[in-house]
Amino acid sequence: MSETIIDPVVTARGLRKKFGGKEILHGLDFDIPAGRIYGLVGHNGAGKTTTLNAMLGLTSYEGTIRVLGEDPFARRAHLMENVAFISDVASLPRFLRVRELFALLSNIHPNFSTDKARSFLEGTDIRPEMKIRTLSKGMMAQLHLAVVMAIDAKLLVLDEPTLGLDITYRKRFYRRLLEDYMTEERTLIITTHQVDEIEFMLSDIMFIRDGDLILHMQMETVNEKFSQLVANEAETHAAARALGPVYEETRFGQTVFIFDGVPREKLEPLGKVSTPTLSDLFVALMQRPTANPETAR
Repeated sequence: MSETIIDPVVTARGLRKKFGGKEILHGLDFDIPAGRIYGLVGHNGAGKTTTLNAMLGLTSYEGTIRVLGEDPFARRAHLMENVAFISDVASLPRFLRVRELFALLSNIHPNFSTDKARSFLEGTDIRPEMKIRTLSKGMMAQLHLAVVMAIDAKLLVLDEPTLGLDITYRKRFYRRLLEDYMTEERTLIITTHQVDEIEFMLSDIMFIRDGDLILHMQMETVNEKFSQLVANEAETHAAARALGPVYEETRFGQTVFIFDGVPREKLEPLGKVSTPTLSDLFVALMQRPTANPETAR
C-alpha cells in the first residue's frame, strides 16, 4: 500500500518583497507541514511580519506562496475560512459587548461556533454582557484567543500575541493553545521576542535576518547540531577557538562559546558543555558576518 503524501500547509519558493526600492525579503524557500508549532524569530525590521503578511494575503509579493493550497493574495476571502490570526494590536470592535461580538461572528464566519467560544471563556473573568472596551489587555488577549479557537482554523498565526501581558497571562495563553487548539491536523506559527518562554512548545524554529532565512530546523535537530561551551580556564580558550565557534562572549568572567556541528566529545575536555537556549542561539546566529572574527566577540 502506498504511503499517503500530505501537502505542506505553507509552501514558499523565491518569496520576495520590495517596499519602494528596498527589498525586504530576498527569495525565501520553505515548507511548513501540518501539525507543527513553528517559531519565526528575527529582529525588528528583519522581515518576519512581512513574511506573515504574505502568508495571510495582506501584501503582494514576488515568487510563489501557497497556504492550504491557495494563493493567499488572490484567494484571501476563501482562505480565511480556515486561517486565523492574532497580532499584538487588538482588532476586535471595542464598542460591542462580548455576546454581540459572538452574534456578529456567527453571521459572518461559516466556521465560528458561539458555544465553543463561550466554553473557552469559562474560568476567566470575561462575561457576555461586558463591553470589549472595558476589558484589560490580558482579558482582551483571552477573548481574542477564544474567538480564533472557536473558528476551528487549520492554521493559526500569532504575531507577538502576548506583548505587554504579565507572565501569568502569557503562560495561561500558551497553555490554552496547547490544550485546546493543537491537533495533528492544525498548525501554529508564532513570532515573539520572548522566545525562551515558548521554546518548550516549539517543534520547529526559523530565524530570519535582514530578509534571509538563516535557520530552518526541527528543534530536535537544533539540540543535536549546536553546543554551548563554558570555558573557565584561560588556557583552554585557544583550543576552543581552534574548533571554529560561531560565537564567543564573556559573561561574568567566564568565556562562552557556541559551536555548530562540533562533536561534544571534542568540547567536553575544555569545560562545561550544554545545549544553548534559543535566545543564546539567536544572539549567536544573528550577528552580521564580519571579516574580523575578533569584532564578533
